[in-house]
Amino acid sequence: MEGQGVVTSPANYSPLTPISFIERSSLVYADRTSLVYGRTSYTWRQTRDRCLLLASALSHLPLALARHNFVAVLAPNIPALYELHFAVPMAGAVLCTLNIRHDASMISHLLNHSESKVLFVDHELIETAREALNLLSENNFKPPLLVVINQYDDESSTIERTRNDFPGELDYESLIQTGSMQFEIIWPKDELEPISLNYTSGTTSRPKGVIYTHRGAYLNSIASVLINDMTTMPVYLWTVPMFHCNGWCFSWGIAAQGGTNVCLRKVTAKGIFDSIALYKVTHMGGAPTVLNMIINAPVHERKSLPGKVVVMTGAAPPAPHIISRVEELGFRLIHSYGLTETYGPATICTWMPEWDELCLEERAKLKARQGLEHLGLEVDVKDPVTMKSVPFDGKTIGEVMFRGNTVMAGYYKDANATSEALAGGWFRSGDLGVRHSDGYVQLKDRSKDIIISGGENISTIEVEGVIYGHPAVLEAAVVGRPDNYWGETPCAFVQLKEGRDATNEEVIRFCREKLPHYMAPRTVVFEKELPKTSTGKTQKFVLREKAKAMGSLSGPGRSKM
Repeated sequence: MEGQGVVTSPANYSPLTPISFIERSSLVYADRTSLVYGRTSYTWRQTRDRCLLLASALSHLPLALARHNFVAVLAPNIPALYELHFAVPMAGAVLCTLNIRHDASMISHLLNHSESKVLFVDHELIETAREALNLLSENNFKPPLLVVINQYDDESSTIERTRNDFPGELDYESLIQTGSMQFEIIWPKDELEPISLNYTSGTTSRPKGVIYTHRGAYLNSIASVLINDMTTMPVYLWTVPMFHCNGWCFSWGIAAQGGTNVCLRKVTAKGIFDSIALYKVTHMGGAPTVLNMIINAPVHERKSLPGKVVVMTGAAPPAPHIISRVEELGFRLIHSYGLTETYGPATICTWMPEWDELCLEERAKLKARQGLEHLGLEVDVKDPVTMKSVPFDGKTIGEVMFRGNTVMAGYYKDANATSEALAGGWFRSGDLGVRHSDGYVQLKDRSKDIIISGGENISTIEVEGVIYGHPAVLEAAVVGRPDNYWGETPCAFVQLKEGRDATNEEVIRFCREKLPHYMAPRTVVFEKELPKTSTGKTQKFVLREKAKAMGSLSGPGRSKM
């Protein structure tokens, strides 16, 4: 419409970026508490100033940090990690958050892959970081500048400050003090510029580096706030790792609402209940493992909730039994589903008022579904070959796919993987699901996890949901075990609650009472603890190897009821 009075100019357009959230909060919520960590607390004005100083200090380091260079951080949920979510993009750089459970070898690989110029590391992880840097040097790669974060909560406040005896090593707080308040923020010229690099969990292969853009981060932050019913000034308890999908984009979203970030270094049931009571927490999040931690907390660790606490769950499908138990304690559970490639939350099981009339068990079954897309993208379940949508019958299985503004820009340095993932104009999740008559999506399995037994597809998620209902079971994971007759049959790995007991036969009988016999586990293995990723996902590839090593079963062993 050129020539008709319609123009694009700085007056009506600027690139979308979550950096703008903290700029606004420093004015609107200037003296409101932004961060709490033990005895340490900051206001939004102070947090913005600290981020500006840190951005300035980064920009003036001798290494000459350039636009779009990567800055890595290895730290739990502490104030420094939150500040870096704003300070790094303010300096025009790209934040690379690393999984704190990685060993030195993996960290070394990711630092080399990202070519990070700076590595911020929490004092508790310093030896792992130094080992990683030594590995880089041994392989003739230039290691990044190391900055040690000496931030302590009340429990560790007496620990002696870490000595910076690695060549060129800096201290976090000292670095901030070198910054200037006159520093001019380096705003993105294009909203599609990268803001962060997030590595996938790497449960089956080397992690892939997922690029987030300023635009996508901005939009998913707002979407995450909306689907969690966050009004202004929420109090958010950090039980989701900030290094995972940038804390499901809440690291930026809480700033948009002028909320209070309650940082928790180590997630325990006691820490959760104590923080909720002390800070009047309104929102939190976590994988089903966190929910399990809450419902199985000893009575002496539990505290009455000061009000309704909204808890968003994701990362792995929650069992209906867990959902109902969490809500019985007074939490309001919101079920979301997404992947690293969708900036975290992508769908939401939106609750309909008429469902309130249902019994708790039926409500939990409905909430266990993954739901429909939020405002930032579109979801569908398709035949991966024909790309046709599956019918809304709750039975026909297809691959869950996404497209829209909050799908990744691509895999860093991996054009082939990017092309494969985005083939056909949709992001292919690798998750298998169905669509119900109301359009809601429900996951059935990962494509590599579904069990094909005697020609029947068995959803491990469905079997696990039943096992969770056994009163002695704390956690369960189901994989396929080779079977000479059926091809493969369900093998359940079970962790029992402390002080409880159960036999293989009891678990199998319990499942057969609630499932067709062909879906019930033929093998039950009791474990002290199930292998997990840092985001709460069970490492099924580890369990598949265990099941395979057990050898093939012989004979029919079950009925195809």
